[in-house]
Amino acid sequence: MHPKLGRFVQHAAVNSLPLQSKSIPAAPVFDALALCVLAVTAVIAFATFRDYGLGWDDYTHSQYGALLVSLYKSGFTDQRALSFVNLYMYGGGFDMIATLAAKVLPFGLFETRRLVGAIVGLIGLFATWRLGRRLGGPFAGLIALVLVATCPLYYGHMFINAKDGPFAAVMVVALLGLVRAFEEFPRPTPATLVLCGIGFGLSIGARVLGGFALMEALFPLPLLLAIRSRVSGLKPALAECASFLVSFIPAAVFAYLLMGLVWPWSVVSLLNPFRAVEYFSTVFEKPWRELFDGQLIPVDDMPRSYVPTLFAVQVPELMLTLGICGLIGALIFAARGQGKSGENKSGADAGRRAALFSVVLAATLPIAIAVATRPVVYNGIRHIVFVLPPFAVLGGLAAAWIARRLHAYGKSAVIAGGLAFAAGIASPVVDMVRLHPYEYTDYNHLVGGVPGARPDFMLDYWGLSFRQASRQLLATLAQSHQKPPRGQWTIAVCGPHPPVAVALGPQFNLVWDPKGADFAMVLGEFYCAKIDAPVLLDVVRDGIIYARVYDIRGRAITSLLTVPGIDRTNF
Repeated sequence: MHPKLGRFVQHAAVNSLPLQSKSIPAAPVFDALALCVLAVTAVIAFATFRDYGLGWDDYTHSQYGALLVSLYKSGFTDQRALSFVNLYMYGGGFDMIATLAAKVLPFGLFETRRLVGAIVGLIGLFATWRLGRRLGGPFAGLIALVLVATCPLYYGHMFINAKDGPFAAVMVVALLGLVRAFEEFPRPTPATLVLCGIGFGLSIGARVLGGFALMEALFPLPLLLAIRSRVSGLKPALAECASFLVSFIPAAVFAYLLMGLVWPWSVVSLLNPFRAVEYFSTVFEKPWRELFDGQLIPVDDMPRSYVPTLFAVQVPELMLTLGICGLIGALIFAARGQGKSGENKSGADAGRRAALFSVVLAATLPIAIAVATRPVVYNGIRHIVFVLPPFAVLGGLAAAWIARRLHAYGKSAVIAGGLAFAAGIASPVVDMVRLHPYEYTDYNHLVGGVPGARPDFMLDYWGLSFRQASRQLLATLAQSHQKPPRGQWTIAVCGPHPPVAVALGPQFNLVWDPKGADFAMVLGEFYCAKIDAPVLLDVVRDGIIYARVYDIRGRAITSLLTVPGIDRTNF
């Protein structure tokens, strides 16, 4: 491996990137561009949040939010939230905020949930920018922000996912606080400790996977101790680390209280968070099969390749390439330091090396553990969306190093690099526009995009396309002036029922059994059968059918489900 690769982090982190004229300060320009990216993303999000449909879990999560509000409003006498299905084992901060926001905003409950999701996602983008900027300077922060803002997987989930989207946002907030703390070693400032308390409390209070934030905090400590021991000896180094850890006691207390606020069940008993870990470590539902790599595989028996494969084919190519380069460089820097004479001996870079190692852990440890332990996995990689912001930060560091190298070769090289970056960013942006509002279903060109992924992987597993299908069905019936023969249409649905019920209203009776039904609405996933009946409408993106509605009046349809096998014909 080329020794210069290990020094890119130093160049990116210590120096501002001199791509501007000496008469124009680079930092304000890059910061202004980052604010523009955030502003444009916010405008688009606020203009389109009502486009996103409901998924399998939305209705239940809205109920959980209402029960949590009732828990506090009743003075803890209404404790239904503490035993509601299995959601009491998750934090409900997002659900509570959305419930309260719906009482004051001029939108419906589910539209409000989409808006709140967008706002939380934007907070995650802001924290990603600040993290990249802190580690690599203004240019690295800008690139990290652009990479994650144009990642369809992150952008799509921030609207639709009540668990994994908010979790990704608060995890990067926790990581930002942690990086600040390591850089301020051994005496983190009060502001940093407050930020850590907020990030850690909300992370663990959102999902028990917030325990990864603790690993990101603890695993770099031996590295920090080893570096400081070489400088001042073992005993003083231990004293420094002990002082560092003691300073976190108020932050830990604050984090625990915040965790209890958003996840009240977790503090009913001290052991409840551990019970949640045990619960989610096993198959808590009857195992089902999902499509992966062209095969139907039980979710409790997915191969070790599941997470890394989907990560490789769903993350945009440019982000994937830069992130891997940044990962390698950050690891080398964390292990060797800046590599300049005397700096390692002085121990001045110890905190930065620990900070970079924590970012590497944030981007890779969840994937590594998934490969090693083979947990129950399903619905693509929505459960590890939280690794995308730190991965983008590593990509920003790599981009900063590459840009510095190009700058040394002159203006033409810089322009060529800029054009290549613009092309790499344009690819996922075009996909997002074409797939809207189903951005989360995007696949990169390693598998041929969405058309290439259709035979081998799940696409609209969340069932978002049912909202559009429902609206088109209502419009079709209204245009043809059709009236239900018995005062109510009966529609058989293969997929999540609540989104269809909300969209169609009381005029429709939803059933699973198609016998005697008037219409059938099916997702374009492997478990929904192709029906021999007239097609009323299709929801199509990129030439692929996401949902379809059939007219099955007078037809003897026995089931909407496939038995077993995969229909590769896309209907």
